[in-house]
Amino acid sequence: MPTGTHLRDARRQLFDAAERVLLRAGPNGLTSRAVTDEAGCAKGVLHRHFTDFDAFLAELVLDRAAQLDSQAHALREAAGTGTVAGNLTGALTTLFGPVPVAIIPLITFRDELRARLRQAMPGGGVAILAQVTTAVSAYLADEREMGRIVADADVDSLTLSLVGGGHLLFADRDPGPPTTATVNKLVTTVLAGVLPQRPRRA
Repeated sequence: MPTGTHLRDARRQLFDAAERVLLRAGPNGLTSRAVTDEAGCAKGVLHRHFTDFDAFLAELVLDRAAQLDSQAHALREAAGTGTVAGNLTGALTTLFGPVPVAIIPLITFRDELRARLRQAMPGGGVAILAQVTTAVSAYLADEREMGRIVADADVDSLTLSLVGGGHLLFADRDPGPPTTATVNKLVTTVLAGVLPQRPRRA
């Protein structure tokens, strides 16, 4: 493995390398040596850009969490269109993609990383899950405002059920992620009772 490769955009290439290692080897396999080997650079490159490995991981998580913002925006833009269940099914499948799901246990098992994330942003200690929760909650509130969810719907409880249940579905990717039908079944079960009933035809 080369040790003197020049990285044109070192931070971006190190982040991308860490993502590949994380997806391939899981949180336990994500070490500074594994990242620099994957990026094809000297180990010192990482430490020239970050004070230590936890600082690198914190920046990685924050970068990937920020990428969820566009997906969250798309979900809110979908309010009032299609079906509520269909929109949430698609959103959970996207928001709980392979990289976000791989990052969650990384945060869970590294105390120092959680501490740094809490310092960096509100709710940072549960980054990724916090972004997904905020996105789903805002969307449900919008749909309730539009009358597509009943006025007395408990958005907080619905959000917890959808995000918690969605995470459980996507956390085990062996042999693969859940099917669309499986995710939709979760969503429709959670939403049962809060979608306005259509009048029956005589």
